[in-house]
Amino acid sequence: MRKLSYFVLSISVLGVLGLFLAGGSLAAPRLHAVGHPPVGFSAESVVIQRDDGEKIAGWFAAGENDTPGILLLHSVRSDRREMVGRAEFLFEAGYSVLLIDMQGHGETSGKNITFGFRESYDAHEALSFLRARVKGRKVGVIGVSLGGAASLLGESPVNADAVVLEAVYSSIERAVKNRVSTRVGRIGEYLAPLLTWQIEPRLGIPLKALSPLKAVERLKAPVMVIGGTEDRRTLREESQRLFEQAPEPKRLWLIEGAKHQNFHLYAKAEYEKRILEFFGVHLLGSNA
Repeated sequence: MRKLSYFVLSISVLGVLGLFLAGGSLAAPRLHAVGHPPVGFSAESVVIQRDDGEKIAGWFAAGENDTPGILLLHSVRSDRREMVGRAEFLFEAGYSVLLIDMQGHGETSGKNITFGFRESYDAHEALSFLRARVKGRKVGVIGVSLGGAASLLGESPVNADAVVLEAVYSSIERAVKNRVSTRVGRIGEYLAPLLTWQIEPRLGIPLKALSPLKAVERLKAPVMVIGGTEDRRTLREESQRLFEQAPEPKRLWLIEGAKHQNFHLYAKAEYEKRILEFFGVHLLGSNA
């Protein structure tokens, strides 16, 4: 009986230790060299100064005269290269485009990934930089997953003229639960709280500050919410609720069959058509 008790205790300790290490891994930065823009993409490398003295790495491509600019924000554990496909078709349509590495990603320093909270500072700084480069013209944002959360969280949502949110989680509790359950099944519902409780002591961020569903109510720009019907990380009902909470004017596109993946690559022609139409209406003033 004593041996059994020791065994159960050992397994429990190892389990808690494993969850603690997993929590650290989830927030660990993903820093690496990105390098020059890919061949065929006519962009310049830029550095944006942050208030804390650190620098945001990015690429900027100047579009046609008198056209708006678009800020492109990548997903978690990725970098600006993820957004090149979107940048290329927007640039071909005449838009100026700015792609950045958010804090803790690529070539932008950061101690931890903060699920959109501190990344929101980068979104604000980059948007100010973009506004200066397009000289007072309108600006839009496309934020994918983490990038979408960064567009909403922090002291205020981004001050853009139109915003596209792709596969954005509703709350950090739901996000962790979805991701753990995807890996280990129903037991993930019980393990997820053991990960989320680590967020505030590790990152100094209260859980209530990581709720895009609440933050979207403060958005003061037209918004397009995009989700995948087969996404198990950001469930379709989360995208639906995000859309419902957002102020008007707004649009919802649930992509049939899409998982938590690059929506542009999954439905390229339809994606480009819908994005250009949305920005055309709200940035260029064309008819719907």
